[in-house]
Amino acid sequence: MSFVKEYADKPAIIFTDFDGTVTLQDSNDYLTDTLGFGYDQRKVYNDQILEGDISFRYAFSKMLESIHTPFDECINILLEKVQLDPGFKETFEWAQENDIPIIVVSSGMKPIIRALLLKLVGEESIDKIEIVSNDTKVNDDGSWEIVYRDETSFGHDKSRAIIPYREARKSPQKLFYCGDGVSDLSAAKETDLLFAKRGKDLVTYCRREKIPFTQFDSFKDILKDIKSVLNNEKTINDLDENLK
Repeated sequence: MSFVKEYADKPAIIFTDFDGTVTLQDSNDYLTDTLGFGYDQRKVYNDQILEGDISFRYAFSKMLESIHTPFDECINILLEKVQLDPGFKETFEWAQENDIPIIVVSSGMKPIIRALLLKLVGEESIDKIEIVSNDTKVNDDGSWEIVYRDETSFGHDKSRAIIPYREARKSPQKLFYCGDGVSDLSAAKETDLLFAKRGKDLVTYCRREKIPFTQFDSFKDILKDIKSVLNNEKTINDLDENLK
């Protein structure tokens, strides 16, 4: 976490999942559904993760193992198919203007995330977004495998990426997290306000576990709510769906 101390005095930090949050499509789900064992089996695994029957790491490994397309070809397919959330670029530009870092905390793979951000957000912006994610090992024959960030049942426990910033921050800094799915479960309790994408698994989990959250449809909603909190127009409790 190279920026923990540097970011301690910032007015806020926005942590965000990447696939299905910054983007409209989840790149890993897309590869699994179209090149791997398909949607039906993936949905079974997702439901089992949500119920606590299997780990995210186990299910995600099985998903990726079912994909036999060379890695470069996978990236090219995703560059054609994956779209940016319509409000993310505006949110990024506003954050830059207001000295608020955006940190992508992803269970996906850094080469894919970087390639998509380069295309969707632009080369001038890529080095202004920190990426904390898993990586990839690509073999000479084009075959590939994920390299997990840690030893946990998540493969990348996102709470580990957030906690150092939370412990180092200086009042009145606010921490936000944006996510949508089962890879975000470990991050759900670690910030002041959690944004969970409407209709997705993270909403189901937060309602069941009584974790404070507010729903969003796009980053336009997230930006509006972050501004209202930082401008003291609304409190975290005002936005908590479990209090409504």
